[in-house]
Amino acid sequence: VRALKMHGGGPAVVSGKPVDPVYREENLQLVEAGCSNLCKQIQNASQFGVPVVVCINRFSTDTDAELEVTRSEAIKAGAFAAVVSNHWAEGSKGGADLAEAVMEAVQQPRNFKFLYPLDMSITDKIKTIATKIYGAADIEVSPEVQTIIDGLTRDGMDKLPICMAKTHLSLSHDPSLKGAPTGFVVPIRDIRPSVGAGFLFPLLGPIRTRPGLPTRPAFIDIDLDSETGEIYGLF
Repeated sequence: VRALKMHGGGPAVVSGKPVDPVYREENLQLVEAGCSNLCKQIQNASQFGVPVVVCINRFSTDTDAELEVTRSEAIKAGAFAAVVSNHWAEGSKGGADLAEAVMEAVQQPRNFKFLYPLDMSITDKIKTIATKIYGAADIEVSPEVQTIIDGLTRDGMDKLPICMAKTHLSLSHDPSLKGAPTGFVVPIRDIRPSVGAGFLFPLLGPIRTRPGLPTRPAFIDIDLDSETGEIYGLF
């Protein structure tokens, strides 16, 4: 519900600063406006030909009216089910209704399909994701990025699927564009192969990436001495 309020025009949430009271108080107008983002997510998932189940995580600051607005809008947008899940407060018991909805959904007829064929060009695959999933009007590929794409194609990597690297704060590449924006142009800043995983990942706008895990991640050697409370294996 808080996320919907932000997508509905709520004030920015800034790390290290108190959350605005609007996120702790009932505001049906913001929730309803923010449901444009939820509805777009439902439409996106429906493109794959499977029933969509929406899990509405309930927290202590959410009101029954806010949860009902969210549930109702999700059903209107085509969700097979929209279920309030209270596992935050009740653990597995609070998620029982959600589990039952998922079990019912998997019994429904479905016609699964991918968003694009793998033999589509790299540029066209990126554009398909940007326009059909994000709502963009087009993509912008610089000459430098086009050179990289040409090289990947020559090396036979053009048949790999695409995994976009972008902000999680917006459907677009721009974290300030909330709701369900349309008509924007997505800048492709770079594109890199992840050969072991088997995909290409374009970088959209000012996004940073993290290194992947090695064959033996460092956490394997980190442990806690239950008697002394001492953590060892840190570096």
